[in-house]
Amino acid sequence: MKRLLPYLLLIPTLVIIVTFIYLPAADSFNMSMYRENKFGTKVIFVGEKNYLNVFSDPDYLRVVGFTAFYVGITVFSTIMISFFLALLLSQNVPGTYLYRALIFIPYAVSPAISGTLWTFLLDPVAGHINFFFMEIFGVQVAWLTTEPYALIALILASVWKMMPFDIIFFIAGLQSVPDELLESATLDGAGVLKKIWKIKFPLVSPVTFYLVIMNIISSMFSSFAVIDVMTGGGPGGSTTTMMYNVYLDAFKYQKTGIASAQSVIMFGIMAVVTIIYFVFGQKKVHYQ
Repeated sequence: MKRLLPYLLLIPTLVIIVTFIYLPAADSFNMSMYRENKFGTKVIFVGEKNYLNVFSDPDYLRVVGFTAFYVGITVFSTIMISFFLALLLSQNVPGTYLYRALIFIPYAVSPAISGTLWTFLLDPVAGHINFFFMEIFGVQVAWLTTEPYALIALILASVWKMMPFDIIFFIAGLQSVPDELLESATLDGAGVLKKIWKIKFPLVSPVTFYLVIMNIISSMFSSFAVIDVMTGGGPGGSTTTMMYNVYLDAFKYQKTGIASAQSVIMFGIMAVVTIIYFVFGQKKVHYQ
């Protein structure tokens, strides 16, 4: 009975995972092989035609390119900014714990709420950011309805939302860096920047390795709510990511087969990216 107890305790978790992850994934793969008629009353088996239609669509290829650019910029910016903020919050100064608590607040806010907050801040008439732009530069920017400002607004909101999660992990990693190494480097004449890039950053590489994967997943999937609230994929589809395009095809245009094929493609891309990163990225990870 003792041997079976761990497996019994895992049953509720396994039921939830199978019900809400594995079964929907299998259903999406199955639906990607079918097409509904215009009235949604008949399902027709089309095999790989949905995938061929997706890959031959220039609009979808543009969406893939934008997604890669958006994810790359967002993940890189989040990692770098979070690391430097974690360095500041790791200093032994008065109020550090208060600052840590305050900076974690954005992570507790849902993506839809964070998108709404940034929509208010970037409002072209009553927004606080445009108020400062008007006072300093004498211009008002239509952040959410013009290019490339809509992309900049999305990156700002996404980085702001993901940063607290990264900062907490970086702080924990920096606290585990041995003081002896830093003292030895100081005695050898190493400056602040050299100690950061040659000692601290390499020693928190396991944390960075984990955060890169989590940030890619977050920017690929969790950004849906931010995009939906702030830009709706516009202007002219210029801020439509792969995830948001799945939503448009499935629920707005009722192309369930095409949308299912796109979701399978996203799953494949994420699997390939994760495998490549684990194979090549892990070689540069230094475990203490």
